[in-house]
Amino acid sequence: MEATIKTPIELAHRAAQIAQEKKAEDLVILELERKVSYCDYFLICSGRNRRQVRAIAESIATTFKKEVGHPALSVEGMESGRWVLLDFGDIVVHVFDEPLRGFYDLEGLWKDAPRQSIPHFDGTEVQAASAI
Repeated sequence: MEATIKTPIELAHRAAQIAQEKKAEDLVILELERKVSYCDYFLICSGRNRRQVRAIAESIATTFKKEVGHPALSVEGMESGRWVLLDFGDIVVHVFDEPLRGFYDLEGLWKDAPRQSIPHFDGTEVQAASAI
């Protein structure tokens, strides 16, 4: 059944919800629509180990294809499970294992990009820190 998700931020929020359901940690949504031409948002999150990283990424990819009707245009890193990149066009999802996330520091690279609030699927919301 296809959901009625239409906007890029709705896609990013749905991906964040799926990641939360798989116990992803340290979720961040970066708004990049005025910074790059290839996407509007990054969702960055972490798993505690390679198995969890793959489970988070597989769940997002499968749900987007079946429920949202929006399959990934590209998937990189699924086999190693250290950094999985899911490209959905309007949003790019990065799922890291904890050590590699710190090494690549995408949040630092994009420190001037505005952070978006991430709703929790229990109805609460985490406020985003402003970009510096």
